[in-house]
Amino acid sequence: MKRVLGIILGGGAGTRLFPLTKMRAKPAVPLAAKYRLIDIPVSNCINSGINKIYALTQFNSASLNRHLTRTYNLSAGFGQGFVEVLAAQQTPESPSWFEGTADAVRKYKWLFREWDVDEYLILSGDQLYRMDYGAFVASHRALGADISVAALPVTPEQGQGFGLMRTDSSRRILEFREKPRGEALDQMRVDTSVYGISPEESREKPHLASMGIYVFSRKALFDLLDQNPSATDFGKEIIPTALQDHDLRAYLFNDYWEDIGTIRAFYEANLALTEQPLPAFSFYDEAFPIYTRPRYLPPTKLLDSHVTESILGDGSILKRCSIHKCVLGVRSRIGSGAVLQDTLTMGSDYYESNGQREAVRAKGGIPLGVGTGSTVKGAILDKNVRIGANVQIINKDRVEEGDRPELGFYIRSNLVVVIKNAAIPNNMVI
Repeated sequence: MKRVLGIILGGGAGTRLFPLTKMRAKPAVPLAAKYRLIDIPVSNCINSGINKIYALTQFNSASLNRHLTRTYNLSAGFGQGFVEVLAAQQTPESPSWFEGTADAVRKYKWLFREWDVDEYLILSGDQLYRMDYGAFVASHRALGADISVAALPVTPEQGQGFGLMRTDSSRRILEFREKPRGEALDQMRVDTSVYGISPEESREKPHLASMGIYVFSRKALFDLLDQNPSATDFGKEIIPTALQDHDLRAYLFNDYWEDIGTIRAFYEANLALTEQPLPAFSFYDEAFPIYTRPRYLPPTKLLDSHVTESILGDGSILKRCSIHKCVLGVRSRIGSGAVLQDTLTMGSDYYESNGQREAVRAKGGIPLGVGTGSTVKGAILDKNVRIGANVQIINKDRVEEGDRPELGFYIRSNLVVVIKNAAIPNNMVI
């Protein structure tokens, strides 16, 4: 794996995850009480023995850069390992920003070429999964492929939302189709049992969906980028073009994988972590851990509180409240009589002492956290929010989409999202 360079594509402005991406890059969005999205692909790389990693982004990269710098010091001991952010930059030769996944890699190909590596592992920054990339690269080498594409077996219903691949018995990719339907969907059926899954599962999931994860051999990557200067996207342009004169193979990944690039998918993936006894994805795996920044926070304190099926981030304080099926971020403060249900909170970046909280109240302000007697159901509370006393965040009018930035919240897919640093006044009903 020393001959592999990892490239994580952070995506564009993250409009599908807005307003969580209003002040941060998409890979920097907090996840599962204490992590960030970028921790998933970086941890997979480290656990797979890949320690040269770049993350490409162009929007609000400050918090992402800060997180990676504080978390991943792979050069300790004078090794060559690193995790670095490459932000979009304008130069005389390239005056435009990143226009797509392939364009982002093309704009930094001068840097990637300098590394003496054999393969480039192209990853996405907004997916939740645990994968040994070593096995992926080993399959690529064993088959002598120019490009290998990670593939997920899916049902026909699921297949309508993916780019699908048709392969032969040697796993060679013969055709790509983007979100096919009807007869076109039937034509993309594959005998997925050749990949080692059971005949029953093969009949249930006869399609191979691209996960947007690729291994490129060195020559293939740079040849395709040079020969297709107007192509800006790997999945829609580079990969289909490569079928003409390159050897493309599929690599089956038959485990938990979730694209969390939308507000609804992000919310559901977080709350699914609370399922008992065995959630679909678990962070409790000592052999394949997910890493993040060590904050050295104190344990969470609970005073006469009722908590069921929830995840509590470090350093939180809960007083006489009721929490059901929630994910609470680090340093969360929940006041007396508060009720939180089916809610994701991202906690706070700092503490307020009791004296500071009283000073805030004396000035007519609202302390950090959820105030006394407030109810929050089916919502996302971004970092450092201040929810007043007796507030109700319940989407009482069942609004599907709504923008209320002047009031500190948006509604996306029926979910109320209170934006970072917002203050919701006492007695307000949303």
